[in-house]
Amino acid sequence: MKIVGIISEQQEKAARYAKAMSHPVRMYILELLSKQSCCYSGNLSDDLPIAKSTLSQHLKELKDAGLIQGETEAPKIKYCLNRPNWEEAKMLFKELMKI
Repeated sequence: MKIVGIISEQQEKAARYAKAMSHPVRMYILELLSKQSCCYSGNLSDDLPIAKSTLSQHLKELKDAGLIQGETEAPKIKYCLNRPNWEEAKMLFKELMKI
């Protein structure tokens, strides 16, 4: 919901990124992907003691927010950070923290 004239586009983007990052599993995934070029969903499910359906939901949230991107390489999906959006999120949070 946008409050016309009060909420900036940058605030909306920061909130979308923050919402996607609001779970420790998602933070783990982002940290892992920030340290390597890409990762397959199967490797993530081996690392995390959660159901594959739960992992899929976390990946979907990150992807919907634009923080990660997925590429199907049947039967696996390769996930990587969406670098431009990741950099934008970092910049938005850095600006916010100056307050």
